[in-house]
Amino acid sequence: MSGNEGFDRVAGGVDYPMYVVTAVGADGTRAGCLVGFATQCSIDPPRFLVCLSEANHTYRVAQEASVLAVHLLRREDEALAALFGAETGDEVDKFGRCSWSTGPEGVPVLDDVVAWFVGRVVERVDLGDHVGHVLEPLPDAGTGRAGAYYTFRQGRRLEPGHPA
Repeated sequence: MSGNEGFDRVAGGVDYPMYVVTAVGADGTRAGCLVGFATQCSIDPPRFLVCLSEANHTYRVAQEASVLAVHLLRREDEALAALFGAETGDEVDKFGRCSWSTGPEGVPVLDDVVAWFVGRVVERVDLGDHVGHVLEPLPDAGTGRAGAYYTFRQGRRLEPGHPA
């Protein structure tokens, strides 16, 4: 908790979508994690902000990545959320346990999600215990369908692979 009861009530009461963010390092290392801190942050030009915890394996791989893939899960994708949210890439090959394809610039793209896009990292911003990655969506590098998404309230049941 932040020590600010009012803020904690407001922030904890919002049931926003959770995302799986994937990256590939210069040496071909693949990584991915469940992310709750993400949002569109500009319309023109289009930009999306993904915040990765500095304690996370995916953060370390994403620091050398030029692109990241952002995936929306369906509400019923509890197993995929648990794989990317409750396991750590320091110990588990997450991509050996799910279906994925190689996307632009080699980034892993999960096959069984409701929507995804790939964005070029245009800026990294220190935000405390997280680093914000500002993404410029690549043209024609994504797909989306309407649906009920996996949310923060669902993800609260998971025991994180790393401390937040």
